[in-house]
Amino acid sequence: MKPRVILGIETSCDETAAALLVDGKTAADRTTTQLLHEKYGGVVPELASRAHEQLLMPAVEAVLKDTDREVADIEAVAATCGPGLVGALLVGVSFAKGLAKSLNVPFLGVNHLEGHLWSAELIHGRLPLPFLGMIVSGGHTLTVGVNGLGQYVKLGTTHDDAAGELFDKVGRMLGYAFPAGAALDRDALSFSGKPVQFPRARVRDDPLGFSFSGLKTAVLYYLRKRYEVGANGFVISHAERTAVSAGILAAVSDMLVSGLTAAYDTDKYRAMVLSGGVASSAFLRRSFARFAEDRGIPLIIPPPEFCTDNGAMIAYIGYLRIQSGDVSPFDLTVDPAAGLPTLSPVARHISPGGTGEGS
Repeated sequence: MKPRVILGIETSCDETAAALLVDGKTAADRTTTQLLHEKYGGVVPELASRAHEQLLMPAVEAVLKDTDREVADIEAVAATCGPGLVGALLVGVSFAKGLAKSLNVPFLGVNHLEGHLWSAELIHGRLPLPFLGMIVSGGHTLTVGVNGLGQYVKLGTTHDDAAGELFDKVGRMLGYAFPAGAALDRDALSFSGKPVQFPRARVRDDPLGFSFSGLKTAVLYYLRKRYEVGANGFVISHAERTAVSAGILAAVSDMLVSGLTAAYDTDKYRAMVLSGGVASSAFLRRSFARFAEDRGIPLIIPPPEFCTDNGAMIAYIGYLRIQSGDVSPFDLTVDPAAGLPTLSPVARHISPGGTGEGS
């Protein structure tokens, strides 16, 4: 009998997350963002690892309590094994291996990026295949053609900063607290005038690629020319800051859509699936919605709690893999620089409610 109750653990960066899936459905999900990094303006790896050590067990206990279950009810344990911060990954994987061994149940090392790609199925059910996936987060910006579980065609990625990384860096210039994405988005949406115009970069010889470092530099030069530097970034009024924020979001939106357009033209896709923390941006969602509408395909985006790093998406990949008998060895090591995995060939896409052929 295949495992029904799967624990998912996510500790790749600064979110400590655990979730319990029952028959492929989210029964409980707990995520704690480590606010201690705010004063440093970015994630401090050593502090992140220590925080995971303190927060992980309470998160697991919480999801068990939320579902009125005991530790002994867990039938498989899945944990993020990469990419991410090496120390943070080790905390989650070591915990998962120890728990799985003590319970004598399967252990599954899950790729963080693969979790994001399929996170929409937690809410929207089976995704139409093939779909064009885009992961936009603090650590990643890439487009992927998805033909099924483990069947991925990497189309485009960033050549420097990720979109979320850009938001945090320019947000710090503008005096926003870390992480800055939500505040930038809020102010950009509130602005109704003409936004500041910033350049849209394109990667020479790679129309599917992205580059955001030039935009970061352009914002810095714009602010240096006009404002004094204070204790918390440049001294700028709220009205002017919203105009800059709107200009940044507009530029990022145009660059992402440009990359999506080039990726879409490489094949025929039945849906556009967006994931990653930056996918929570309401400003960007409007641009993606226009992109999908113009092409007559559905735009599928998880709710914000499943866009950011979470344990449910990790447990879900574990669920999909274990249905086909694919588990991980206990000597599996973490890989902080892991790309999308190539799993054993899967001829069909398996999701709750059926195992029909993807088309």
